[in-house]
Amino acid sequence: MKKFFALAAAAAALAGVAFADPAVDAAAPAFSGPAANGETISLDQFKGQTVILEWTNDGCPFVQKHYETGNMQNTQKSANDAGAVWITVMSSAPGKQGHADATRANKLMKEWAAAPDYILLDPDGVVGKAYGAKTTPQMALIDKDGVLRYAGAIDDKPSANHATVNGATNYLLAALASVEKGEPVAVKETKPYGCSVKYKS
Repeated sequence: MKKFFALAAAAAALAGVAFADPAVDAAAPAFSGPAANGETISLDQFKGQTVILEWTNDGCPFVQKHYETGNMQNTQKSANDAGAVWITVMSSAPGKQGHADATRANKLMKEWAAAPDYILLDPDGVVGKAYGAKTTPQMALIDKDGVLRYAGAIDDKPSANHATVNGATNYLLAALASVEKGEPVAVKETKPYGCSVKYKS
């Protein structure tokens, strides 16, 4: 019995490591995975470029708010204009809300008139868990040196009401502006809001 509890404790400790939130102002977790365009992409290949990760789920009302109002697309455009690489991450498991294979993912982005540079397919949730992704939407910003500079919500309006995009403080764009100027990010970490990421387990 003691051995059983020892093994259970060890497993819980390992699980805690696996789901731990990455530290802001430290090296961003490395990742590699399939993109919807057929490529395999990795964080390493974007060294020297700012990288933005966005977790999404088209069935989530909070995600719908940002796309149906054009707020997410406008944020993507601002990031692209600044030279950042935008990666939309789909961590929903097969059979769960928001799951998408390459065909469906590309179709969704076209319907939304979205402009990510890549759509990362993460059905096993490996990338999502490495970044402690809890909700959709959820954002992460990685600077040109591979350091995580922002993690959390896209803005300060944790609501699915479309009208709340008006007057919202966009934490991601504020962090991006600071990083591009070489200045410290004022708000480095916020509590993400939205629907839970639909992991396999």
